[in-house]
Amino acid sequence: MHLRGVWRLVLIDALTTAVLLSLWYLYFARYNRRRGVLALRRVGAACDGQGRIVDARWLGACRLQARLHFAARWFEDVHVTVRLLPRPLPLQWLSSLWRKNKETLTFEADLDYAPSFQLEVFRHRWLTNQRIRVAEGSRDWSVCRPGPVVLTTRTDWTQELTPVVNSLINSRKSDLLSVRFGAESPHLVATVALESLSDEQAAAGFLGIMRELAAGASTFRHKS
Repeated sequence: MHLRGVWRLVLIDALTTAVLLSLWYLYFARYNRRRGVLALRRVGAACDGQGRIVDARWLGACRLQARLHFAARWFEDVHVTVRLLPRPLPLQWLSSLWRKNKETLTFEADLDYAPSFQLEVFRHRWLTNQRIRVAEGSRDWSVCRPGPVVLTTRTDWTQELTPVVNSLINSRKSDLLSVRFGAESPHLVATVALESLSDEQAAAGFLGIMRELAAGASTFRHKS
């Protein structure tokens, strides 16, 4: 009888845990869906009649992918992927928070002209809120605000890269995490922090940066 009571308690605990995990999954899966759809709507509204969302589908509870079509020949075969934190899965969510993973939106598209160069750009920012203590009696210090610094592994710098890098420098206020150009499809892949697309205006600014990057990559092809 005592053993039967123990098993009954174990079964009750197991059922309770299963119900709680199911409710957790359903609630946060629905939360992720609302968040993903909202981000996609902002991108669609930011197209301002020049483009539209053709279709969208969920690839699991944390990834939403959509295909866009633009009336003007800015881009071809455009895909947008929204990657959300795995909130429905508690252990994976905690792991993501521990690693400080970000929710992102990735823009993939082909250009009118395939870039003749291979370029991957990763943006890093170093910030500090600590005051720098200068010893009393030391010489006067002059503090200046430096501009963006480009660190590259390329041994040769072609003129084709200049318009693209200038566009990236001018877009430093945005939260672009990475940008990749390549000769193979997709020609342009850019990832931005989802939190930076807080409204339609921010989404329109992001699409504007994508157009500038595409124009910069095609500059020398149009001239030739």
